[in-house]
Amino acid sequence: MRLKSKCLAVAFGILSISAYSQSKKDVVPKTYVAAKTSTPIAIDGEENDASWNKVEWTALFEDISTDVKPKYATKVKMLWDETNFYILAKMEEPHVWANLKQRDTIIFYNNDFEVFIDPDSDTFNYYELEINALNTAWDLFLTKPYREDDKVVLNDWNIPGLKSAVKINGTLNNPNDTDEGWVLEMAIPWASYKTTFFDQNVPVDKFWRVNFSRVNWQHDVKNGSYERKKDTEGKFLPEYNWVWSPMGVINMHEPEKWGYVYFSSKEGKDSFEIPQDEKVKWELYTLYRAQKEYHNKNKTWAKSITDLTKKPITVDGKVLKPILENHTTGFNIAVKSPFSNKTLIIEEDGKIISK
Repeated sequence: MRLKSKCLAVAFGILSISAYSQSKKDVVPKTYVAAKTSTPIAIDGEENDASWNKVEWTALFEDISTDVKPKYATKVKMLWDETNFYILAKMEEPHVWANLKQRDTIIFYNNDFEVFIDPDSDTFNYYELEINALNTAWDLFLTKPYREDDKVVLNDWNIPGLKSAVKINGTLNNPNDTDEGWVLEMAIPWASYKTTFFDQNVPVDKFWRVNFSRVNWQHDVKNGSYERKKDTEGKFLPEYNWVWSPMGVINMHEPEKWGYVYFSSKEGKDSFEIPQDEKVKWELYTLYRAQKEYHNKNKTWAKSITDLTKKPITVDGKVLKPILENHTTGFNIAVKSPFSNKTLIIEEDGKIISK
């Protein structure tokens, strides 16, 4: 069972997991500058709107945890206006199939496209949307990542006003021909992410943490219909997970690794660099994971930073001096940013606080 399926089981109280093992390679989040569009976009699954023609595709998706090139290409464009976040996804696929038609079923049991959004970059209170080639949606709100043994999913949360459309370049559910793929176009209202009625949350010249995932299954054809392929013991073969911003592990639910989408108000091209305090947060999460691993191994919390790492911790040439504090319910790791002079604190459940 892949970690994603395990996470689903956690959501419904079936089992618990530990998700602290990490890739040995560094993971650097991708960035994308989303331009503002002044022209209305028709959500019809077509990629020929004038506004789409003015913006660039992301780099092709990568495998979620390895350097193995995905079998089929996937890429995305993004735009925004005062009402919506617009996403255009183009997926190469010689066999476009789907059979899940009921909203809020487990859509990744089909090939699907997924959107993950954390508006304030604290890894808590984030959103997931999955859509298959039948344009069936599953939208979820998560109060925190799955890495803690909590029931964190609000499965009955829906995106009010969501618009999405699929264009099949070929024929859906027809195993007798070869398809080019499918295009998914969507408009997600900013209002879906409001925390209060008066919240002004349109991210003008701001960034949100965003990632995209594509789930792709090996398949068999039985009685003229597609189905997920099984091994000789009758178990489903594991799915492929291809993502925009690589995670280093087979787990999308580490929001601190997601990409940065900057919503520019400029006409024409704009640039964006990841803020240095965000890089300080990355180092805090490295220490957080090391502390969790230490506890799993020793059944007690480390008492000093040197128990977790012997190497100096630096960001852009500046040395960080984190302080570890243990308490009756867990721990805090705090560091004063040499760039902003803010104190950044990560708590035992992974939440980041800035003071």
